[in-house]
Amino acid sequence: MSDRELIVLGTASQVPTARRAHTALLLRWEGHDVLIDPGEGAQRQLTLAGHSAARIHTICITHDHGDHCFGLPGVLQRMALDGVDHDVPLLYPAGSREVVEALVAAAPHANRVVAPHPVATPGHVADRHGLAVRAARLRHGVETLGWRFEEPDGWRMDPRLLARAGIHGPDRARLRREGRLRVGGRTVDLEEVASPRAGQSVAVVMDTGWCDAALDLAADADLLVVEATFLDSERELAEEVGHLTAAQAARLGRLAGARRVVLTHYSQRYPDLGEHLQQAQRAAPDLDLTVARDLDRVQVPPRP
Repeated sequence: MSDRELIVLGTASQVPTARRAHTALLLRWEGHDVLIDPGEGAQRQLTLAGHSAARIHTICITHDHGDHCFGLPGVLQRMALDGVDHDVPLLYPAGSREVVEALVAAAPHANRVVAPHPVATPGHVADRHGLAVRAARLRHGVETLGWRFEEPDGWRMDPRLLARAGIHGPDRARLRREGRLRVGGRTVDLEEVASPRAGQSVAVVMDTGWCDAALDLAADADLLVVEATFLDSERELAEEVGHLTAAQAARLGRLAGARRVVLTHYSQRYPDLGEHLQQAQRAAPDLDLTVARDLDRVQVPPRP
């Protein structure tokens, strides 16, 4: 099992169906779990996925529509019940303060667990367990933020060069940390035994019409999660209500240069998702694409 993966807890949009729970996403990143948009039923979906709410370290909400946040009280109550003793920042648009505060207040003892952080100014908003969290304002009927999680650039150590330089065991970590190390009467710089390694990134684009901010969030992402509420036959409706079609979502991923794209957030009018897949593939034939179902697990692709 990968230690960098997305679990798609729910894939429904406004109305859940017999097979689709409301939107919810869990990003697992080396022991640090990020819960994004806990729609109604998120607590149960976590259980079905085999994951404990106690492992969540950060919660992000894109906007205050119920299908993206009405599961928050249940998740917070479960975290309090399980005795979570680490701080859990709750990041959300500042314009959603009234709704989010009411949801937090609905969960007894939630104040022991969650630390609300309304985001008034998009951009770099937090650093969590080695991930920088960035927000951008999307185009929807209410204030909506997309999220991007970025790992800093690092170094790929070359075992042969390390051995040749006489660097072993704990000294490897020390060299990575300090950038240079005195070994055998000479100084070894990190660049001599390692090559630059780009950090990985995950972008989440929910409930938005086509906009530059979505493209910016998705730019060169290793994994992009993007809403695909409608098919092309409802494109005018999608534009009117601030949503994307499956073809637009795939095109967004292709234009942004995302390495792997996950579609989710489907209207209840589509009991079958075959047409979502066909339209997305026609729009971006070479895209690494997943039309997600509830409880799907999608790996963050390995570095090239």
